[in-house]
Amino acid sequence: MATQKLYAGAKLRETRQRLGLTQKDFAAKLGVSLPYLNQMENNNRPVSTTVVLALAQEFGFDVTELSTGDAERMVSDMREALADPVFGDDPPPLADLRLTASNAPALARAFLELHSAYRQTHERLASLDEALGREDARSQSSPWDEVRDFFHYCDNYIDAVDHAAERFATGSGSTLSAYDLAVERMAAMGLTLAQDDVGKLRHFDRKAGVLYLSSRAAPETRRFQLLLQLALLTQDALLEATLDFARFQSDAARAIAKIGLANYFAGAAMMPYGPFLAAAQETRHDLEVLANRFGASIEQVCHRLSTLQRPGAKGIPFFFVRVDQAGTITKRHSATRLQFARFGGACPLWNVHRAFETPGRFLRQLAETPDGVRYISLARDVSKPGGSFGAPVRRFAIALGCEVKHAGDLVYADDLDVSNARAFEPIGISCRICERAECHQRSVPPLERRLQVSPDERGVLPYSVG
Repeated sequence: MATQKLYAGAKLRETRQRLGLTQKDFAAKLGVSLPYLNQMENNNRPVSTTVVLALAQEFGFDVTELSTGDAERMVSDMREALADPVFGDDPPPLADLRLTASNAPALARAFLELHSAYRQTHERLASLDEALGREDARSQSSPWDEVRDFFHYCDNYIDAVDHAAERFATGSGSTLSAYDLAVERMAAMGLTLAQDDVGKLRHFDRKAGVLYLSSRAAPETRRFQLLLQLALLTQDALLEATLDFARFQSDAARAIAKIGLANYFAGAAMMPYGPFLAAAQETRHDLEVLANRFGASIEQVCHRLSTLQRPGAKGIPFFFVRVDQAGTITKRHSATRLQFARFGGACPLWNVHRAFETPGRFLRQLAETPDGVRYISLARDVSKPGGSFGAPVRRFAIALGCEVKHAGDLVYADDLDVSNARAFEPIGISCRICERAECHQRSVPPLERRLQVSPDERGVLPYSVG
């Protein structure tokens, strides 16, 4: 198989500008000519091995950053945006989208933000309960979407917060768990921890200095909520500095993101990076063993596995998703080439939807996306009881997966015939951008293809895709 050439002009140009070097000085340090550097920065030539080595030797650059998944994510996001009927039935070729994502990522992001603003405006106009003349009816992304995109384009890994959580959990050399360390820290601050049979998972009474955790919640949930509150109390400067860097457009987005960062700290403290990565590799990513070892839930372990993208110590690139019974995606992240639909639900052929039918069991699936990439996907329901008779049950299912080339590192791939092409089920991302012509679960036609309708024939679909 031929070696894939590496085109990373935007990343190379960004690195030079961050170092404050001219093209001439940068070319000299990399040992290449000025015209050659110019061609690489404009993706007219691939990044050479000489340049990769020079980046590592001269600047200590983590060369794995040259092949990050930002371009793939932007291509997927742009394809989905262009599937909007407002753009008509003649979208730009996929090759043009890839060139835009590689050569002009800022333009790609601006386009995505513009489409998101249009979508938000359209939804407001279509909704009768959005009263005319409201002062807050601005044309911009919802705070929730803005925060989701922030984590999405950070690869769901926040380096400073992750290191801070690891220092808290392991830096003192104590053998205590993160929960016990948090209890000690709360006591040292003059705060009291109490359990209460209330509906809220967590309630901090600032006046009384008491943190109430619900006695109905599972132990791992109480641990997580304690660490989350501790992050808000002790890591405020770090969280605020990270939020300043993100430059959110609204106070609401900033407030949501702060809770998200505190959540990140809590998960990273329960499962500190170094020990957790080592344990994941040792157990071949056995979720139940990891959950027991770190006092976490299966969902918490899956989410943490999807964040192991620290430069120089990366874990397996996983995707992680949570869906409700309607198929709506409520959490999503992918460090792989598989990208989820930004709006709407997941492909109905995916095993995550079948997890509701087999509670308490792991479902395994070998799947192939339209681009020919093959994955192993693990799904399970993670329904959450209310803790009392009559309390509502929150029903969710999660999926964790990676490219099949990592199957040897997963205990769940044992006895699966990953070499058999017929064992892989076809899945997609969203019907409007899926290229599969004969999918029996297709809900709407693909916008990039012409349709043929015959009154004398009826196959799986009432039309055929040309």
